[in-house]
Amino acid sequence: MKANLNKRSQRGQGMTEYIVIVALIAVAAIATYQFFGQTVRSQTAGIARELSGQDATQAINEGRARANDAQTQGTTRKGLGAYDNDNSR
Repeated sequence: MKANLNKRSQRGQGMTEYIVIVALIAVAAIATYQFFGQTVRSQTAGIARELSGQDATQAINEGRARANDAQTQGTTRKGLGAYDNDNSR
């Protein structure tokens, strides 16, 4: 009976590890979407408009502009010396 209890314990441990990994992937996906979300929405809107036969130049240009903004923000060096209480973002 003790061997059977040990197997159940190991199975529970494997499930717990799986849940932790899934949670970490979910957190990473949410963080990525927060950073690139507006860019992805603009590009998806452009694709949808093009597929429906409408002109999507404005949506595509918005997506490019947001991607450039994200790239600029990603390469900007940030530190405590640049802290300015700007809550508008």
